[in-house]
Amino acid sequence: MSAERIVFAGTPEFAALHLAGLLEAGHRPVAVYTQPDRPAGRGKKLTPSPVKALALQHGIPVLQPASLKPAEAQAELAELAPDLLVVVAYGLILPQAVLDIPRFGCINVHASLLPRWRGAAPIQRAIEAGDSQTGTTIMQMEAGLDTGPMLATARVDIHAQMDAGELHDRLAEAGAPLLISVLEGLPEALAAAQAQDDSLATYAAKIDKAEAEVDWQQDAGVLARRIRAFNPFPVCWARLDAQRIKLWEAEPCDAEGEPGTILTADNTGLTVACGRGGLHLTRLQFPGGKPLDVAALMLSRSELLAPGARFSGRDG
Repeated sequence: MSAERIVFAGTPEFAALHLAGLLEAGHRPVAVYTQPDRPAGRGKKLTPSPVKALALQHGIPVLQPASLKPAEAQAELAELAPDLLVVVAYGLILPQAVLDIPRFGCINVHASLLPRWRGAAPIQRAIEAGDSQTGTTIMQMEAGLDTGPMLATARVDIHAQMDAGELHDRLAEAGAPLLISVLEGLPEALAAAQAQDDSLATYAAKIDKAEAEVDWQQDAGVLARRIRAFNPFPVCWARLDAQRIKLWEAEPCDAEGEPGTILTADNTGLTVACGRGGLHLTRLQFPGGKPLDVAALMLSRSELLAPGARFSGRDG
């Protein structure tokens, strides 16, 4: 490989899994960029990102600028004399001046089959839309949002019960070896890069927590996909008896009734009427508790979860 001096930029667990893949394959970055430590947990203690934690374990220098727009931040990167900048879910905008610093430019690992699902939440939006397949794309970075030429792709099937957590892990498993293969044949990959068809592009908007509140007037299939897409974050929810209940697992089913009303309740789950069809809820979480199967909840909350009780959500 011609790119001997790699700088890695990433922040969450998805990025850390790719950094781990690089290290296992013997591609040790000369430095790692990640976002500044953020408050986390009940105590709001400043916590390093998964990428920072992994880099420190391996003794790799870590840089955490709040932005790469200032000239001093760009000069700091230039001093590293990188051949290549590898970006995986970094979360900061890279100005053109930054893209121009590495000898071979910057490449990005994106969790979709571009040009479908450009943007911040490709994993969740693919499930929410009912896609049967997604994947990972390695692309050259340019000023546009996920618009650069593609170097390689790996496809991943989305099965009917897959949630965003499982798909995240599958995409990371596919993406890490794909990245290694690109790095080890970089000149050839760059020469064979394919332009994206902009006419096929879709946008994966950042998840807004307000989207997680259930609207029972919607189609049950739509709601079931959103519940899977928002698991493990931000998790769909609705109110029952003034309590905010998180909905972790559900499947669409045939049912008719007033939207939000519990039609049946037993150890297999709750059937709740929707605007069209019903949701069979199988795993819930009450405030202050852990996610539990409905069978376990029925032991102590059978009266609250009885047929006739009604969930409220954005529909009221």
